[in-house]
Amino acid sequence: MISAEVLKQDRAAALRLFPVSRETEARLDRLVELLLRWQKAVQLVAPSTLPKLWTRHIADSLQLIEVAGSAKRWIDLGSGAGFPGLVLAIALAEVPGAVVHLVESDQRKAAFLREAVRATDAAAEVHAARVESVAERFAGKVEIVTARALAPLPRLLELAEPLLSAGARGIFLKGQDVGRELTEAAKSWNIAAESIPSRTDPRGRILVVDRVVRQKVAGRSPSRK
Repeated sequence: MISAEVLKQDRAAALRLFPVSRETEARLDRLVELLLRWQKAVQLVAPSTLPKLWTRHIADSLQLIEVAGSAKRWIDLGSGAGFPGLVLAIALAEVPGAVVHLVESDQRKAAFLREAVRATDAAAEVHAARVESVAERFAGKVEIVTARALAPLPRLLELAEPLLSAGARGIFLKGQDVGRELTEAAKSWNIAAESIPSRTDPRGRILVVDRVVRQKVAGRSPSRK
C-alpha cells in the first residue's frame, strides 16, 4: 500500500518540473486513481515504481511535449499503461485537432486504456492491435511517433519505419544504453538523430529521430526510403 503522503509529495515534485493547467491536473489525478485501482488486478507498471508514479511515469511522459513543439497528431507504440501516450493525450486534451493514437496489443492493458480515455477525456484513440498491423495505416497521417520501453532501437526502427519514412519524427524514451543501441542500429540504418538528456532520470535520454534510411545490402533490393 502506497502512503498518501508519499504520493502527494511525488505529485508536487512532478508538477514543479512540468506545471500544467488545473484541468490537466484533474485529469492526471483521475488517471492515477484509476491506475492504482486497476493495478490490484492487472500489473500495469512495476510495483517498485508506484511510490514515484508521478515523477517516474507522468513527468517522464510530459517532457516530450516540449520536445515535439506544436505537433498535434501523434502515435504511441506499445502504450502499455499509457506512458507516454495517454499522458500526452491528457496534456493535449484542450488543443483543437489534437489526437494521440495508442497502440497496445495486450487486451487487458488496452481495456485499461479505453477506460482511462473515457475517465480523463483524453485526446486519444485506442487500437488494440500489434504495432506491425497498425503502422502502415498511419503512415503519412501523424507528425510524431513515440515509444517507451517497447524494444531495443534496431527493432524499434523496424516497427516505426513506415511512419518515419513517411515524414513523422520519432521521439523515443531510452535508458543509459542508448549509445550502445545506436551503435547496433547503425549497422542496418543510416540515422539522423539527437540524444537529449531526460529531465526526470539522470541516466535517461530522449532520442529524437528525424530521418532513417535502411542501408543497402549487396544482392538485395533496398526497402523504400
